[in-house]
Amino acid sequence: MIVVPDFTAILQERRDKWPWLDHTVRAAQRYQAQMGDYYAAGMTYFSVLALFPLLMVAFAIAGFVLVGHPEWLNSISTQISESIPGSLGETINSLIESAIESRASVGIIGLLGALYAGLGWVAKLRAALTAMWESQREQDGFVATKLKDLAALFGLGLAIVVSLGLSALNGGSVMRSLLEFFKLDSVPGVGIFLRVVSVLLALVATWGLFTWVISRLPREPVPFRSALMGGLLAAIGFEIFKQIAAIYLASVTSGPAGVVFGPIIGLLVFVFTTSRFVLFATAFSATTNESMAMAFVPPPDSAVITTRVEVSDGPSLKGGIALVGAGALAAIGLTGLFGRRK
Repeated sequence: MIVVPDFTAILQERRDKWPWLDHTVRAAQRYQAQMGDYYAAGMTYFSVLALFPLLMVAFAIAGFVLVGHPEWLNSISTQISESIPGSLGETINSLIESAIESRASVGIIGLLGALYAGLGWVAKLRAALTAMWESQREQDGFVATKLKDLAALFGLGLAIVVSLGLSALNGGSVMRSLLEFFKLDSVPGVGIFLRVVSVLLALVATWGLFTWVISRLPREPVPFRSALMGGLLAAIGFEIFKQIAAIYLASVTSGPAGVVFGPIIGLLVFVFTTSRFVLFATAFSATTNESMAMAFVPPPDSAVITTRVEVSDGPSLKGGIALVGAGALAAIGLTGLFGRRK
């Protein structure tokens, strides 16, 4: 006879013994109950949608820069003609010239498209984060919601700029320059030190960015200390995933098909996985003891008191027969009682 272990009981025993496991299971249950993968897919769609207008803005900026530096444009055209001889090179140069001539219109269209896609993206992000917290809120008006989303979009952009500024120290060049300035570049083990410091700086920058996203982008106030825990979890997972993604891109772009489709697939996987990291970290923050104590508890349904009025027009046929029978039995009983007394 094969005895099947009770995995549910084993898991519950481990949850009672290990609080961190109980917290992780609660976070996973919250993520699944609030359709985290569904929201992550929506965020991925709007992220890719915003890529094209951002590229248009980048081309417009490049056009303005090349107009101010014609020698750069001549150098680019020469390199294209040498690398891609024939009609194809001439076609690419003509496209570049057309893009430069229409840089203003391309930039305006790109900005409008980026604004539209960015508002849609930040709206999905805020809705997803709010869902992970299970917040109950009243809906604002359309204009007020879009203005708040626009402010959140600019705030997120500023947070990304700050995070990238901290990550700029990650390259090691700044740190190495400082070590050379203080004459410490020849110290044994300095390479390992730079590597460790760069990883820590990247982790701190990512932690700050994710903490800001988890704590400030939901449509309702959330505990900041819980957001710090979720931000740290997301930062660690994200840094590990970045290393894996770098290995993946290096492997898939080695072939001809990988050069064409590898970056696109890699972008989709990267955005979707990052979105899932953020949402699970938010669910982790929302299921701490502090957050659970502050969670919204819906009031019980109001009691409804209804009165029931029954109107009777008299006894029915069965009721009448029963009454006659009861009267006859009572009469017989009284007659016997009086007979005994006599």
